[in-house]
Amino acid sequence: MAAVELVLLQRVEKLGQMGDIVKVKPGYARNFLLPQKKALRANKDNLARFEAQKAQLVALNLKRKEEAERLAERVGGLSVIIIRQAGESGSLYGSVSARDIADACTAGGLTINRSQVVQEHPIKVLGLSKARVSLHPEVSLTVTVNVARSTEEAERQTRGESVGAAAEEEAAALDAAAAFENGEQPDVP
Repeated sequence: MAAVELVLLQRVEKLGQMGDIVKVKPGYARNFLLPQKKALRANKDNLARFEAQKAQLVALNLKRKEEAERLAERVGGLSVIIIRQAGESGSLYGSVSARDIADACTAGGLTINRSQVVQEHPIKVLGLSKARVSLHPEVSLTVTVNVARSTEEAERQTRGESVGAAAEEEAAALDAAAAFENGEQPDVP
């Protein structure tokens, strides 16, 4: 298939800046860029229309960017807790997706939708993870995602304590060492 030429109406990550003429695959143009009004087909009429509206688009983009920067400063360092069931080794029964993170952020005071959450891969284990929230094509915010089995476990993870089977074994070993130092006899049936 032949590539489709488009003129970008806003910055698109890993593609280009506003006003750039780019070549993309037809499906990407038809299913993402054109329906979301992020680009126009690069023909004579659309290029003339873009040039006529360029100052207006730049001003609107600048206004949205400033709003996103203010929001990022206000909620910077946001941390959310997601409670999930997990096995003894700490692996989740399922995963934490972008939708889960978006719902937790909304509950935490940052109203976003799942398409704004950027994850390299879904979260599949207990613990602290980072997720990037794109507030604007040029402004993003890092959110700490604390995945735990309970709120108590989440608080321990926040303090830096390890949780799970390895942590329980470590605590049992420390208890045994303390008992040995105190001269106690082990319980043998």
